[in-house]
Amino acid sequence: MEENKEISALFHLIDDPDEEVFNVVSTRIIDYGKGIIPNLENLWENTISEDVQERIEMLIHRLHYRDLTEELTQWNNNIHQDLLTGALLVARFQYPDLVTSQVYQEVEKLRRNIWLELNSYLTPLEQVNVVTSILYNYFNLRGAEIGYQNPEEFLINKQLETKRGNTIANGILYLILCELLDVPVRAINIPHQFVLGYFKTDYDFTRHVENPLYKTEFFIDPMSGQVFTHKDVENYFKRINVAPSATYFKQLSNKRVIQFLMEEFSKCFTDEKNNYKQKELLTLAELITEKEKPDTSDTDTTDTENE
Repeated sequence: MEENKEISALFHLIDDPDEEVFNVVSTRIIDYGKGIIPNLENLWENTISEDVQERIEMLIHRLHYRDLTEELTQWNNNIHQDLLTGALLVARFQYPDLVTSQVYQEVEKLRRNIWLELNSYLTPLEQVNVVTSILYNYFNLRGAEIGYQNPEEFLINKQLETKRGNTIANGILYLILCELLDVPVRAINIPHQFVLGYFKTDYDFTRHVENPLYKTEFFIDPMSGQVFTHKDVENYFKRINVAPSATYFKQLSNKRVIQFLMEEFSKCFTDEKNNYKQKELLTLAELITEKEKPDTSDTDTTDTENE
C-alpha cells in the first residue's frame, strides 16, 4: 500500500506510551485492512525497539485475524462446508501466510492413491482397510494422543509436513479423504473420544429417521486406523459407566468437527502471554452455527449385542 501522510503519522504514533492514544492509532491502522501489512512489516524491519516491534506484530496479527473471521463466516454460511477448507482456516490462525496449494496437492496425492485401490466390489471393511493402508502404511502417518503442549499436531499443514498428527487432526484428514471418495465414514459423538464410524450406505444423513447405532457397520480409531466392533464400543461405554444412547452415534457435521477442532486447539494457549489466542479461537468457534435438525431417531438405551 502506498504510504500517505496519515499512514506515516499513524506509524510515528505506534510507540506512544499512552495506551489510549495507541488504541486509537491501532484501530485506525486496522481500518486500512490487510493491504497495510507489507508497510507494517517494513516498519518492523526498521525498528530497533522490541516493545514497538511487539506492537507491530500484534497489529499484523489483528489484521490477519479480522481477515480470518470474515472467511470463516463465509465458510459457515456456505451451502456445503468443505472440511479441508475449514481445517485450513484453523491452520491459518497460526500460519497466516500459509500456502494452501501445497496442502491441496498432498491431499490430492493421497486421494488418488486410495482411489486407484478402491472398486465397487469391496466390502465396507475392505474399503476402510484401503484408506487406512495408504494413510498409515504408505504415507506413514503417525498418531499421537491429544497433547495441548503440541499445538502443531492439531494443524493439517504441519500434520502433512511431519506426517504426525493427534487423534483429531488424523481423524479430520481421514474424513476429508473419505468425503472426496464417497466412502460413508463420519465422525460420531462418543464421549471423551474422537471416533469415526462407517455408516451403511442406505443411512439417510439428512433426516436421522433411523437409530444411527444400527446403521453403523463398525468404528475407526483415527490415531492408528484400528477398527473397533460394536462389542468394543459397548465395553467402552460400560467402562465409563455411560448408557450408549443413540445420540452418541449421530454423525457430527463438518461445522461441528471444525468447531471442536478450534475448541481443543484453543487449550494450547492457556499461558498468560498467549491467552489472547485462546480467547480469539473460542470467539471464532462461536461464529460457527447450524440449525438443529429434528432428531426422530430412537434415543433409548441400546444394546450393541443385538447387532
